[in-house]
Amino acid sequence: MHIAHEPHDPARLLADAERLCAARGLSFTPLRREVFELVCRHANPVGAYELLDDLKAVRDTAAPVTVYRALDFLVSAGLVHRLAALNAYTACQGHEPGHSGLLLVCGSCSNVIELEDVELVRSIARSAAEARFETAPEPVEVRGICRACRTPGHE
Repeated sequence: MHIAHEPHDPARLLADAERLCAARGLSFTPLRREVFELVCRHANPVGAYELLDDLKAVRDTAAPVTVYRALDFLVSAGLVHRLAALNAYTACQGHEPGHSGLLLVCGSCSNVIELEDVELVRSIARSAAEARFETAPEPVEVRGICRACRTPGHE
């Protein structure tokens, strides 16, 4: 098991995203880059409408469809995870081939820790297949409470 969550470093995430898009021949347009940078600036998951408000500071004509199209690209490119539990987005920390993570989501502060546990993902897929169920490629989200929120005196 590998914890892919490192100290939040937007510059590193952006450089990784630029390399990944170039290597895969993906069009990392200025708008997509701006939305990705906005996601990276948030230490915790961020909603699409909050991103829209952020984007309007630099593109006053930005509309919801603008943000959602950019987010669709970023999710499909593996640069951003959509967290169904929070209806929000967070930058993906791992970009290795075959990357399929587990996202630990704190129900108190919304902190996300990204884990890379290939064996656990395979085990889930095997168990699902035995039940004649095919799993989706999205990461598995596990809700709980992070260490900081469990610490006495944390509010």
